[in-house]
Amino acid sequence: MTKRIFRTILIVAVCVLLAAVVLFMTILYDYFSAVGQNQLRTQLDLASQGVINEGAGYFDGLDAKNYRITWIGTNGKVLFDSASEAEEMENHFQREEVKEAFAEGYGEDSRYSSTLTERYLYSAKRLPNGTVLRMSVTQNSLLVLTLGMLQPICVIFAAAFILSVVLASRLSKKIVKPLNELNLDEPLNNEEYDELSPLLRRIDVQQRQIQRQKKELERKQSEFDTVTRGMTEGIVLLNQKSAILSINRAAAQLLEASTFDAGKDILTVNRRPELTELLRKAQSSGHCETVMDFESGIYQLSASPVVSDGKMIGTVLLMFDATEKEKNEQIRREFTANVSHELKTPLHAILGSAELMANGMVKTEDIPTFSTRIYTETQRMIRLVEDIIRLSHLDEGAEDMKHEETDLLSIADSVVESLKPEAENSGMTMELRGEKTVIQGIPQLLESIVYNLCDNAIKYNRKGGSVSVEVKSDNEFAVLTVSDTGIGIPPEHRERIFERFYRVDKSHSKEIGGTGLGLSIVKHAARLHHAEIDLKSVVEVGTTVTVKFPKNG
Repeated sequence: MTKRIFRTILIVAVCVLLAAVVLFMTILYDYFSAVGQNQLRTQLDLASQGVINEGAGYFDGLDAKNYRITWIGTNGKVLFDSASEAEEMENHFQREEVKEAFAEGYGEDSRYSSTLTERYLYSAKRLPNGTVLRMSVTQNSLLVLTLGMLQPICVIFAAAFILSVVLASRLSKKIVKPLNELNLDEPLNNEEYDELSPLLRRIDVQQRQIQRQKKELERKQSEFDTVTRGMTEGIVLLNQKSAILSINRAAAQLLEASTFDAGKDILTVNRRPELTELLRKAQSSGHCETVMDFESGIYQLSASPVVSDGKMIGTVLLMFDATEKEKNEQIRREFTANVSHELKTPLHAILGSAELMANGMVKTEDIPTFSTRIYTETQRMIRLVEDIIRLSHLDEGAEDMKHEETDLLSIADSVVESLKPEAENSGMTMELRGEKTVIQGIPQLLESIVYNLCDNAIKYNRKGGSVSVEVKSDNEFAVLTVSDTGIGIPPEHRERIFERFYRVDKSHSKEIGGTGLGLSIVKHAARLHHAEIDLKSVVEVGTTVTVKFPKNG
């Protein structure tokens, strides 16, 4: 803006200077022309008086110097001319100044030469005898006069131009300075040009409106950040060019990015082909999903385009933790396969034995053996089906079972007494110690927990080993501890032993006849009591399982 004002002022100053020079030269030229015309008239009057007094003799030896004198007869014929021979000159009757002198007694005129470099001034006066005396003088034209004064004019013009540049520069800066120093944060506090008042008032209104909108946006952004910051799901907002507009902490951790990466292309932050393909499909085909493996687990990625007025303006990328879902799905598949396998094995044994007996292919003395086998396998199937039904019941929440005050020590004593014969048959010892501890719980499930833990401690123990059961009160918790001196559990299996049908040693499990659902029942029953399970085990040394029950359920 300063440059435009400077140029405008400078151009105006130069134009005014040129106009002043032209006007001055024109006025000066007209002034000197009028002076010259008056002098010419004065000289004509003097010469006319001489001709009147002396007649033609006046011209004898006349030195007119800068003037040209012409004496014209009544018929327009030149009688005398100080510059040319009279006989050779044309008739002057039609000359303007001569015609005017014949008609009115006096006439004037001016004419330019053919080159326009000179101007001739003419004055003519009618004498008493009817003849006309004309005098003329030459003067330079305005163009020649200007060229003659070119050097001083150029000097003046240069000085004026420099002065104009300086003044224009200072003036433009002075004009713009108040504009540059306007306090737009407080428009109404400026005391400058009155012409700016409407603009400043409008700016003030817009400033207040912008502040209100800014606060509203900041509030919404704060709410959005607060919500997304606490989300375990990842969320990323992208514009139409896949640049990050917003990314929460969960998404930043998964994509190995930063919450300060806003503005960057997401494909420069994470170049995984699956992510690239997902965003491409979302932008071209609409909503799409995929599953990706990350270090922290398996995540389901969902990308949806954001459309406004029929035009895609961005993409929303959501990232859900599907680790548990995939794990449960895997467990479900394994459970189905294991159930099928566990049922198929005894069924085949029963079918085979029954088929041999039905075809009379079994000797009479072997019938008890085959019958026992059928009975054993049938009992195994019954236990398996009962455990599956019990687990399904627990999965549904066991809402039909009521909580009541139960003595955990009494339940443990009952279980230990029922399992002692089995332990003694295997050459093991069982002991119970503790104190009366009453909790709010479901007696059937508490018994199931103690029974399965003790049963496992016997089955996976060694001959001559021992099983120890302890019940004690610990502040707000009732603590059940079952320890054995058995084969122990390798570290890589400890996280999975509570899964359904999971066995550390499958061959040993088949020998002892377990269903593989005992610890899974323990886990679900403990969960219904809001209990915590802690397992410690050393291979070939033994295992200790501790269950902490809240006393108030």
